[in-house]
Amino acid sequence: MNQVEQIVLPDVGGEEVDVIEIVAKVGDILEEEDAIIVVETEKASMDVPAPFGGIIEEISVNVGDKIMEGTLICLLKKQDKPSDKPVEVLVEKKIKESISTVVENVYVPDIGDEVDVDIIDIMIKVGDHITFDDGMITLETEKASMDVPAPFSGKVVEVFVNAGDTASEGTLIAKVEKDVVISNTSTIATSSSPKSETKALKSNAQTLTLKIDSNVLTSKSNTVYASPSVRKEAREYSVDLFFVKGSGKKGRILKDDIKAYVKEQLSKPAEKPNSGLGFSLPAIKEIDYSKFGEIEPIELTKIQKISGPSLHRNWVSIPHITQFDETDITLLEAFRKEQNAIAEGFKLSPLVFVVKAVAKALSLYPRFNSSLSNDGQTLILKKYIHISVAVDTPKGLVVPVIRDVDKKGFKEISQNMAEISKKAREGKLKVQDMQGGCFTISSLGGIGGTAFTPIINAPEVAILGLSKSEIKPKWDGEKFEPRLMLPLALSYDHRVIDGADGARFITTLSQILGDIRLLNL
Repeated sequence: MNQVEQIVLPDVGGEEVDVIEIVAKVGDILEEEDAIIVVETEKASMDVPAPFGGIIEEISVNVGDKIMEGTLICLLKKQDKPSDKPVEVLVEKKIKESISTVVENVYVPDIGDEVDVDIIDIMIKVGDHITFDDGMITLETEKASMDVPAPFSGKVVEVFVNAGDTASEGTLIAKVEKDVVISNTSTIATSSSPKSETKALKSNAQTLTLKIDSNVLTSKSNTVYASPSVRKEAREYSVDLFFVKGSGKKGRILKDDIKAYVKEQLSKPAEKPNSGLGFSLPAIKEIDYSKFGEIEPIELTKIQKISGPSLHRNWVSIPHITQFDETDITLLEAFRKEQNAIAEGFKLSPLVFVVKAVAKALSLYPRFNSSLSNDGQTLILKKYIHISVAVDTPKGLVVPVIRDVDKKGFKEISQNMAEISKKAREGKLKVQDMQGGCFTISSLGGIGGTAFTPIINAPEVAILGLSKSEIKPKWDGEKFEPRLMLPLALSYDHRVIDGADGARFITTLSQILGDIRLLNL
């Protein structure tokens, strides 16, 4: 006789989760592992599958409910399936809470806009037992290295990457076996027969065939069957779901399908680079320089290899205008030296005051605190002020970010700057340390020079360059006075900012640096 079982929420790694989709309905016939509902934690969304095949008798939850481990999800009437002369029948009574093992894929998480990042170290091997947050692999971007931590504890079953490979968000790192607590009571009958084994082999063969097939549809689908959480992930990856092949029941698109789609698209050969002008420039002829004398080839650093194409893209694709000015920082420098004489645990540099003054100018001219959408039709104004500061390191220039500068005082900005500069020079910056910048400052004052034209750090729309300050004679109306002058160079995106606003911004900035009391107005 078929019996009705209570299906409850198993351990999903959190005390309370949101029900974001009801996949099944009363009367549906489910197979084992078919999704019943979709829940969302703070970190991820996941399907809650049927532990066995059967008919849905009752659904006990609704979209929007908050539920926890042990909450009744539905009543599932188990369906007995006839077997073809079973060789062996095993009947097992499961206890209320049983431990089951599942194998889950672990992928490279969100690493910002970086793609094809170098894998420089593999810290796991098959058979290793890892715990939550243990490092699995180390990635190196153009500006920093970072460990990818384990999202849960378990045993490493298979490793799919090697040192020297490249990876992007969604790249499969490993399969990890973990324990899952199943909270229900059910009687499970398992049987085996020659016919059922043959079916299983056919099923496995079919699955293998599907795995090597393309995850990208050659023509646009008429309909899309996907949960809200899957649609959200597709938006984050800018994936058109109409071209994704679904591997779920009735062609339902799962999160793994999104990742497989992205991975396949990224693995395609890159298009031949061009000038960004809509046509390719003639290639520079290769020259054998050794014909003219002794040479020494020196390989570019990792940062130079990756930042070079980015700088080239920004220079070619953004119409730059550079506005020059100089500001009188005589009073500012006197104030800075007075404060440093009494400061404890920090030191004020001229750059600290420039960072704070730029934040003030950004609040007065919000178009400088924006980004242009990819289609060039929308200007995205930012309500936060995070300022990127270029730092010279032995491996090249890196650009970490100081956050919420408008809400911080000189001391806190100084401490933040010292911290990120130290991390930059030690090569310990994380990807997050270099994300979210609104405006960049590049200072060459400690090295020298009178002026330069900084390249905009896209997707920002402006950048400020600082050169070496110099004592110059300035006319005060009656006589020349020696004043300390700081050269400024403001490059901005002419698609977003016109010349008049560029002049207003740099003039306002100059006035603030000339009298820092204006920061309070």
